[in-house]
Amino acid sequence: MAPQKYISYLLNPLELLRTKKVLQVNQPVIAERKEPEETSVFVFDYDAVNITSKQMNHVPDCFPYIDSPTVSWINVDGLRKNDIENICNHYGIHYLILEDILSLGQRAKMDEINGLLFCLMNMLYFNEKDSAVEHEQISIVLGKNFVISFQEDADRDVFNPLRERLKINNTKLRQNGADFLFYSLIDMIVDNYFVVMEKLGEKIEELEEDIVRRPDTRSLAKINLLRKEMIVLKRSVAPVRELVNGILRNDSELIQERTGKYFKDVYDHILQANDLVENYRDMMMNLHDLYLSNVNLKMNEVMKVMAVVTCLLAPATVIGGIFGMNFEAIPLLHNKWGFFISVGIMLFIPLVMIRIFKRRGWF
Repeated sequence: MAPQKYISYLLNPLELLRTKKVLQVNQPVIAERKEPEETSVFVFDYDAVNITSKQMNHVPDCFPYIDSPTVSWINVDGLRKNDIENICNHYGIHYLILEDILSLGQRAKMDEINGLLFCLMNMLYFNEKDSAVEHEQISIVLGKNFVISFQEDADRDVFNPLRERLKINNTKLRQNGADFLFYSLIDMIVDNYFVVMEKLGEKIEELEEDIVRRPDTRSLAKINLLRKEMIVLKRSVAPVRELVNGILRNDSELIQERTGKYFKDVYDHILQANDLVENYRDMMMNLHDLYLSNVNLKMNEVMKVMAVVTCLLAPATVIGGIFGMNFEAIPLLHNKWGFFISVGIMLFIPLVMIRIFKRRGWF
């Protein structure tokens, strides 16, 4: 608001009472999810010997799997509010979990409500074109014989290797229950963190080489860009440690004792991922210091050259100043060789200075 308007309110208090323009509360900007055109549901229903996979365009088609004696993985792509509400109502998913599924920018967490185990975390991807870390929120619900995963983007995820394993008979995944599938999904997401960090590490190494060879303003821009990506990585990876730790401390009947040791392995992986993130943050700080040091070194080299040139030209300036004084009696004033003698002295002294500078290792 312009200052003149504030002054008018001070001069006329009644105007302040008639308007609400001065004191306005900044309403928080709530991120709104853009609903997709449709919700796609893909179901894997399996046991140790048999497996069926179906893609469903109508959400009610997945409702019968709540009573299936086999293990069912229901993957929901595209979060339309009405469709997600229907699924949650049918499978007994609490309204608070429904809000978390449909929300944006949630911190990774886990919870157990109504006998169902729920976890929310981010899947990470590395965009090679933009050198950026992208994330997608995923929600996973574990029931007695089913696992439901809710994804925003239907075009990509990190579960393709898991789908291929499901097609092989008598694997450990096929022989265990829904809790092992629940573990496998989380483990696949955590393992992909290392893929993203490896790509980010390569970018950091390339940037380090560029800074050592030719530091410039582009290098500083790349440092700032990678530091922002490290923030995204840190926000996505760090809370997963608490999520997995919460699952380990939870006494839910949905997770069998033999599956608990696998979550301990995931916990070890996420600890390692957190350590790598911290190392990368330290590397970025070191790169920033390296950039500043190289820039200062480059500036010192420039100043060094300018100082040497100034020192070499100083004798010529002094000699020229002496012989340029307006006195009648000046040595060599009327000598025909005076000019050449003075120029020779101007050249001789800088050559002597260069020799002295080199002996002392100044350049």
